[in-house]
Amino acid sequence: MKTVTLIPGDGIGPEIANAVQKIIESAGVQIDWDVQNAGADVAEVEGLPLPQRVIDSIRKNKVALKAPVTTPIGKGFRSVNVALRKELDLYANIRPCKNIKGIKTPFDNVDLVVVRENTEDLYAGIERQIDADSAESIKIITRKASTRIAKYAFDYAIKNGRKTVHAVTKANICKLSDGLFLDCVREVAKEYPQINYKEILVDNLCMQLVQKPCQFDVLVLPNLYGDIVSDLTAGLIGGLGVAQGANIGTECAVFEPVHGSAPDIKGQNKANPTALLLCAINMLKYIGEESAAVKIEKALYNVIEEGKVLTADLGGNATTDEYTAEIIRQMGN
Repeated sequence: MKTVTLIPGDGIGPEIANAVQKIIESAGVQIDWDVQNAGADVAEVEGLPLPQRVIDSIRKNKVALKAPVTTPIGKGFRSVNVALRKELDLYANIRPCKNIKGIKTPFDNVDLVVVRENTEDLYAGIERQIDADSAESIKIITRKASTRIAKYAFDYAIKNGRKTVHAVTKANICKLSDGLFLDCVREVAKEYPQINYKEILVDNLCMQLVQKPCQFDVLVLPNLYGDIVSDLTAGLIGGLGVAQGANIGTECAVFEPVHGSAPDIKGQNKANPTALLLCAINMLKYIGEESAAVKIEKALYNVIEEGKVLTADLGGNATTDEYTAEIIRQMGN
């Protein structure tokens, strides 16, 4: 039996985590869940939103499934997500973006992957207040991190049958920092002649994504651009409610959706667990439970395509429990 760290999060986190646990169990996968709470509620009790016990658990188990945790805006503690990535060196943030039949979107046949460097850039958190009216943030780009994420992107392309990798920067303006990132990707690209390598500026990318997204395959970006672009690509397939994510390092992996904790609907049995379930499907593949992952994935897509039992954000009126039960029922068919 595989032990996996489970971070239920806050807001709707515990509800969707519970739904996903039920679906995985119904698929016949036995997982020993090492439940570790983190976030605002934990901070009130333990003084820290991310206690050391959570990090130790992930280091021990190597794999974690994480529901959303609220991040204060403009004040309070820094993001638990950012802290986890830094502490565990989860250097690659992977955001697949693929249309799901049954979800109406402006485009069909979108199938791209955002590979985002996850440890530095402005997210290094080096900031200072200059005076009452001025503040500055320092953008850190290193050869080590840039080369590492570039290799991950090209290896991902090879492993998953992808044909093209775009390096995305603003190197025409940030000539030293983004220039260094771009130079590193160029060097790595030489080692993968079987992959079509291209470059694009991030502002041009954003325009083209909302005009002709199907031209893109794998995008590799520094941290900030990757964060922004991955939310844009989520909008191409129906929004954050169906957007999955994974944070991969050399030793550990944390699978998490990218949507927020939606405290406004906490405890109302309205939450959509799809994004977390998609993360769990990828987690199951990661730990070798391929058949169960495919079984759950097929049932999920059937439920969405049929459109009869969907949560409100997907255009239906089903509760979280009803949606979960329908996915489980579909697995039995």
